[in-house]
Amino acid sequence: MRGKDVESGQWVYVLSPRAVLDDSFASLSLKRKLEAGRLSPDEAPEGVVVGRVAVAENETTQDALVAAAEAAAIWRTIPLSTRFDGWMELLRGVIDEHGDELVRLLTLEGHPLELAKWEISGMRELARKETAEYLRRQMWQEFSIDGRRNIVRRQADGVVCITPPANAPLVSALLGTMCIPGGNAAVVRAPRTAPYGVTYTLRNLIAPILEELGAPPGVLNIVCGHPGPMLDAWINSPLVDDILYFGDVPSGLKLERRCVEAGKKPILELAGNDVVLVWKDADLDRASDALVESFYGSGQLCMIPNQALAHPDIADDLIARVTEKAQALRTGYPDEEGVLLSPVLRHDKFNQFLSDAVERGATVVTGGHGVQIDGTRDSSGFFLEPTVLRIDGLHGARELDVVKHETFFPLLPVIVPEPADDEVLFDSFVDFVNSNMYGLRNSLWARDESVTDRFVAETVKGGLLKVNDSHIAFTAPLPSHGGTGLTGGVFGEANYPVLRTTHLQGVSIIADRSSRPSRKEERDANSR
Repeated sequence: MRGKDVESGQWVYVLSPRAVLDDSFASLSLKRKLEAGRLSPDEAPEGVVVGRVAVAENETTQDALVAAAEAAAIWRTIPLSTRFDGWMELLRGVIDEHGDELVRLLTLEGHPLELAKWEISGMRELARKETAEYLRRQMWQEFSIDGRRNIVRRQADGVVCITPPANAPLVSALLGTMCIPGGNAAVVRAPRTAPYGVTYTLRNLIAPILEELGAPPGVLNIVCGHPGPMLDAWINSPLVDDILYFGDVPSGLKLERRCVEAGKKPILELAGNDVVLVWKDADLDRASDALVESFYGSGQLCMIPNQALAHPDIADDLIARVTEKAQALRTGYPDEEGVLLSPVLRHDKFNQFLSDAVERGATVVTGGHGVQIDGTRDSSGFFLEPTVLRIDGLHGARELDVVKHETFFPLLPVIVPEPADDEVLFDSFVDFVNSNMYGLRNSLWARDESVTDRFVAETVKGGLLKVNDSHIAFTAPLPSHGGTGLTGGVFGEANYPVLRTTHLQGVSIIADRSSRPSRKEERDANSR
């Protein structure tokens, strides 16, 4: 904060995921002793403690807002050539130079190695020149009209507070800092449950970018603390302009209402319940690869496929391919090559969703059990088997909880509609997507261009649509986040933080009074 470290005397200790998976009880006991001060870090077993982060006191939380407001007043006046162009160039260099380090930090958060590489690929796409060029055009456009210099620009909102989710704090915090090149100052909450990656990355990799650009201290502030009290402080502070919130739908929508009442802009990244449509002429091998992405991170990602809608002609073949590939996925430590599954701490909702689906007629094709890290079936294991469900009949499918809501575990329902004329069938496919309460990503697999054209033209739900591509792949200059419905709240849309945390402003400049058009000239110009 203000370019300096602030200690509070209270620490959150972060332990190695390997240690937690090997002996969760001993790890939890060690963590409690360390944080209570009954044990010093030097007394901990070697290699178990990853690091520690100071917990912010109330005074520090408030001071961070003051520092951000003071810095924002200066930073927003810095030319775009410095604060935007310079930022994007330096960010590209940081990601290229420190990509392996960022991947390692993500594995320390418990992200499987392959998943961590995918996440950093998203940051690379965000920093690409093509993305920078697109965003730069949105930030400032200038026209010469009737002796006037007319500008349409995006002006910074001011102080942006960011609270990333516990399941993906590092990359979400990095995404949030993209509000800074828009001229804003950021206050980032490092979650108490996983603060190390956020704090280390922003302090050691992002803060030096700002220092090189000559940004005033206070443009970036990192505070670790509980979400409730910190969100209350942000909403109650007259210094805060925007709040970027990652989390569950009920909490996010409640926060949205509070923000609007307090005159602040809510920017929400909530749950996803993405649909993949597979038409009768689809490349089934590639389509099944995309559906298996449903199990990445054991389904604990908002932007993975949550359900598939398969044309009846190819449903059996598609389900067989998905099943074979799902069964090949393996458990393991997050830093091991080839591991894509993550621990799932609570299995109760998985079992509830699975039981509800089976009771309503769904068939378990594969999976359905808890497993140990070595793959042995065990209801008390940390992991869950990738589970594929078959649901026959489109009518009533949305009544099943596993279809209606985001699941957030490795459970993929494949819905097979009743046979019908293709025209009627495709209408029902698009209606199904557009009637989804959520709207993050949706995708289609089809070779017929008339089908893909209709999908693109008629699908209104979602911040991102994909056709014949990996559902989760990042590609510049398209946004990585953002959506409609329950995913983004009332103001939801594709999310480029540099645009969402700024507002449109028009500017008209006449160089000197002698060149000002007469009223008659203005009337004549307006009548043309």
